[in-house]
Amino acid sequence: MEIAKEKEMIIFDLDGTLAKSKDYVDSEMSVLLGNLLKIKKVAVISGGAFPQIEKLLLSKLDCDKDSLSNLFIFPASATSFYKYKMGEWENVYTEEINQSQRQQIIEALEESLIEAGYEKPEYVYGEIIEDRGTQITFSGLGQKAPLEEKLKWDPNRILRKKIVKAFESRMSDFDAKIGGSTSIDVNRKGIDKAYGIKQIEKNLEITIKKMIFIGEALYEGGNDHPVIQTGVETLAVKNSEETKEFIRKIII
Repeated sequence: MEIAKEKEMIIFDLDGTLAKSKDYVDSEMSVLLGNLLKIKKVAVISGGAFPQIEKLLLSKLDCDKDSLSNLFIFPASATSFYKYKMGEWENVYTEEINQSQRQQIIEALEESLIEAGYEKPEYVYGEIIEDRGTQITFSGLGQKAPLEEKLKWDPNRILRKKIVKAFESRMSDFDAKIGGSTSIDVNRKGIDKAYGIKQIEKNLEITIKKMIFIGEALYEGGNDHPVIQTGVETLAVKNSEETKEFIRKIII
């Protein structure tokens, strides 16, 4: 933990790390992050789009506006970047996949679901396949499924591994990564959370040795796992409660 205290930049995943999957950060996490932002630069790299991060995280933060200048948001695996400036969140860049390619991805995903044996539930919560512009995301029960349902759906990631394998046999120019409790994120080759680490280094001019990344999907095949190849210091957590404990030790 002493090593973490020396880092200039603390980087978090969102789902499963700062909050339960697709859920709001709770009041305790909000206060802890607010205190962390007083002493450290903080970045969030998420598969989610900015409006989702704004709703689930930013709207709940318990901190002053000056501290927000230490917070940097990298949605959709860092294919976009937002920073707080002049009282609002400014979009620094956005890298969209072109419309033709997005349609090809969606069609390949639909075929892969059939091949892998995915059966659409009788009731789904929102879209199964979501076009976010910068990436395409599959959610087994729909984007808005309640956490208790999601945790029961594919706990060992067996079905999603089959879907990923089927998809990558069709679309070799794109990467499919398992993330969250029910999802798969599809991006251009090389667009993953390792790309996010490099974008932080490039845009914020902070060297990788001065960063630490905290995430719950650092396992092989998880959407946090690619950060390891950058050489960034990492900490694997099981849930947001373990993340809270990490933050407490930093701000003491």
